[in-house]
Amino acid sequence: MSTKSQVLTLLMKQAPTFISGEEMAQELSLSRTAIWKAINELKKEGHQISSSRNKGYRYDSSDILSAEGIKLALAPTTPDLSITILDSSESTMKDAKLAAINGEPDNTLIVADIQEAPKGRFGRPFFSKAGCGIYMSMLLRPNQRFEEMAQYTVIMAVAAARAMDELAHLTTEIKWVNDIYLNGKKIGGILSEAMSDVESGQISNVIIGMGINFSLKQNEFPEELQEKATSIFSDRTPTITRNELIAAIWNQFYRILAQLPAEDFLDEYRQKSFVLGKTVSFSQAGTDYDGTAIAINERGELIVQLSDGSEKVLSSGEISLQSIK
Repeated sequence: MSTKSQVLTLLMKQAPTFISGEEMAQELSLSRTAIWKAINELKKEGHQISSSRNKGYRYDSSDILSAEGIKLALAPTTPDLSITILDSSESTMKDAKLAAINGEPDNTLIVADIQEAPKGRFGRPFFSKAGCGIYMSMLLRPNQRFEEMAQYTVIMAVAAARAMDELAHLTTEIKWVNDIYLNGKKIGGILSEAMSDVESGQISNVIIGMGINFSLKQNEFPEELQEKATSIFSDRTPTITRNELIAAIWNQFYRILAQLPAEDFLDEYRQKSFVLGKTVSFSQAGTDYDGTAIAINERGELIVQLSDGSEKVLSSGEISLQSIK
């Protein structure tokens, strides 16, 4: 751990009280000069640190993304994450894929302050602004066969919805299969991809990406998105930090994984779905269909009953709902 990282972690642990430079130097076995340099570097990065001649230093709450801030909010039962924070990224999914190729370990998390070319399912672009969102991808190495793989997209949707509801006091909903909604507008989307070993038939890597509109004000969205999208704190000052929400989402995600198969996340997913019981439109094999969404099966697939009584099973990797009424 770098000197700067050690200092930041100690300041965050001590917050909101002051800690003297001498105490920090003793605890970290560093010189006072090294402490002073690290604090100045942190201030340049945007961290809010108060200084007092008599009291020392105090970390003031700020929404700067940091591996230290995320790790401090992780639950004891959550695995030790390898976290990389980027000022910007073309795509954290691409970054995670590169990490997989380079042999990075299981539970590698990449977080960016802004994505320059963010994409969702089927390559659809979405809006991104520095300091106002969460753009992250996790590399997992499950070594499972395809038929044994957990429904990671569904688990992630439940984990994200739980964390948002608990920390920001919201009532979110889930649009099958991968979008989080608030008051009828999208606040987040999830994308998962699997990489397989052809010889063993096992999944060698799973990458789960998520984009969340955190504190973007409603009038800051492009005009064409203002009726379709919103953010967690679109009309109020954030009551939590992005670091805290990121940690809470992964705490919930790993909690669900640890409790499988007893954890019935699908029931929670179904309860939060605003698609079930609605008339949906979709296209399959070049043909357009309308029907009623009647169920979500154990594989996370959507069951739609057509007007003639027949049923269509929609797989998340193949189908996108065109409308919901």
